[in-house]
Amino acid sequence: MMTINSSYISITNLNIYAYHGVAPQETKVGNNYVIHLKLKVDITQAALSDQVDTTVSYADVYQSIKEEMKTPSKLLENVAYRICKRLFADFNKVTEINLKLEKKNPPMGADVDTAGVELNCSR
Repeated sequence: MMTINSSYISITNLNIYAYHGVAPQETKVGNNYVIHLKLKVDITQAALSDQVDTTVSYADVYQSIKEEMKTPSKLLENVAYRICKRLFADFNKVTEINLKLEKKNPPMGADVDTAGVELNCSR
């Protein structure tokens, strides 16, 4: 018999256009954001049964993230916190979240691809 010691569901390089930022232009014009997400979920039942209702659907996770990204915030820290809080509320099988939220081409006068925050949260 095999034991699954730990298991995760991940979404990598999820691109969403949203309206977050401190500068007024950022909330009017918007920007591209990239999300990297790793959810700790016991997928043992899903692996054995092949039934979607025994796991966390990444399509449903995407819908929750998309909804939270629609609410403008000044700080990415606030957006990341709200996303994690929402995912814990929506998916009781999730026990830990690692979320990285990046803003592409941030308006900071530097030649940089992204700037962002990373959270690791657990219940």
